[in-house]
Amino acid sequence: MRISGLGATALPIVAITLIGCAVGPRWHAPSPPNAGYAPAAMATSTAAADIHGGERQRFVAGRDIPFEWWELLQCPALNVLIEKSFTSNPTVAAAQAALAQAQELMYAQQGLFYPSVGATYQAERHKVSGNTNGSSTIGVQGSGLNKLPQVPEDPASIDATPRNLPSYYTFYTAELTVGFVPDVFGANRRLVESLGAQADAQRFALEATYITLASNVVGAAIQEASLRAQIRATQQIIDGDRQALQILRAQFKLGYAMRIDLAAQEAQLAQDEAALPVLQKQLEQSRDLLRTLVGELPNRETSTFEIDALQLPPELPVSLPGKIVEQRPDIRAAEAQMHSANANVGAALAAMLPQFTITGEVGANATKATQLFDAGGPFWSVYGNVSQPLFQGFTLMHQKRAADAALLQAAAQYRSTVIAAYQNIADTLHVSLSDADALAAQVDAENSARTTYDLTRRQMDLGYVTYLTLLGAQTAYEQTVLARVQAQAARYGDTVALFQALGGGWWNRKETASR
Repeated sequence: MRISGLGATALPIVAITLIGCAVGPRWHAPSPPNAGYAPAAMATSTAAADIHGGERQRFVAGRDIPFEWWELLQCPALNVLIEKSFTSNPTVAAAQAALAQAQELMYAQQGLFYPSVGATYQAERHKVSGNTNGSSTIGVQGSGLNKLPQVPEDPASIDATPRNLPSYYTFYTAELTVGFVPDVFGANRRLVESLGAQADAQRFALEATYITLASNVVGAAIQEASLRAQIRATQQIIDGDRQALQILRAQFKLGYAMRIDLAAQEAQLAQDEAALPVLQKQLEQSRDLLRTLVGELPNRETSTFEIDALQLPPELPVSLPGKIVEQRPDIRAAEAQMHSANANVGAALAAMLPQFTITGEVGANATKATQLFDAGGPFWSVYGNVSQPLFQGFTLMHQKRAADAALLQAAAQYRSTVIAAYQNIADTLHVSLSDADALAAQVDAENSARTTYDLTRRQMDLGYVTYLTLLGAQTAYEQTVLARVQAQAARYGDTVALFQALGGGWWNRKETASR
């Protein structure tokens, strides 16, 4: 369909006027659930234990979470490692590249809102057959090669058939083409909306990468500190075993100890010595993990960590339940995926409706390049096209149904993510309270076991109990020491888990807050 004159001028105006709405369901962010962290009110503070790492912690409802929450542990060496991990860990660079890719795809789709402009310059060289030269080269500047040859001297050699020699000519075309696809039913707007939501999902994935990386670095440092304390306690236990064995051997030579007591002590020493390599292996593995998290190879040295160098924050922020859907990056990413699926439903519906295109051409033709823009050379044309899909083997219908199913899937995944997030927070709060109680009880158990061991040793020195009784008291005390060290580390791990479960304060990250 060719349109010229007033129609050509009015068509773009009419098309742009038609661009009023995008078909398909409009996006509305889900409302936060009416939820809590427990059926009944939870304790507002943890138990306290008389030991480093056993301080009482108070939960402050509604307090904002700083992005640099790890600084509350008051360990400068840990702060340095986390900052280094943000710049050197490859997972951050990969997440940043994924975000950049998603944004560029969105920008590329936005380019379809604008007309496309192309320029063409074409030069053609033609040879016209001599048999059709009389009709096909009319009005064409020939090369003069189609003139009849000179008559030879011998008239007999003249062929009776007339000869028409071929003609040569050159043809030049310069053309500027402008194309525009009016987004009448919002198909492109829906695609841009979908890609924008995908970019949002990648942005929240990047924020989750920062949170997870910081939590893993802190967790590895706590694990290292715990293992160092366990190794130190185990070495003290082994030293005690060896001293006891020396005493027992001396008593055995003098006849004051039985061989069975000596064998029992030797077995206890061997058992404690066997536990030490296991702890040392775990320590080296935690060190390797820490180097990996900060983007270094295993042959590099990093800072070492001790339990005493870490401080428990006296106050812990607890976000209001209604804020969790805004603060958890995994929930925000799931919401963005649902937004993208919602937009894809509109794009699939728009594909079933009429499609509009407008094309304009302006240029010039000539047989000489210097004559392209002479009076007779220029030309122009404007085309408007409307096409309506009628039958495509039910492809468009099934694509629309697939988009509907994808939206239902994304909505179900969003609900699942929300439920899992609230469960994660509830578990972390309950664990924080129970682990504080456990540490307090473990400290009491260690003190009691130590008292029992000391009294039993005195009784053995006086001859009131056998060495096997002392050995049992010693073993019980050793187990309480190791359990107390593990309970100390659990308190720090619970604090890290709570900050991570509440979203890690990503909205307060400097790059995020500046946007």
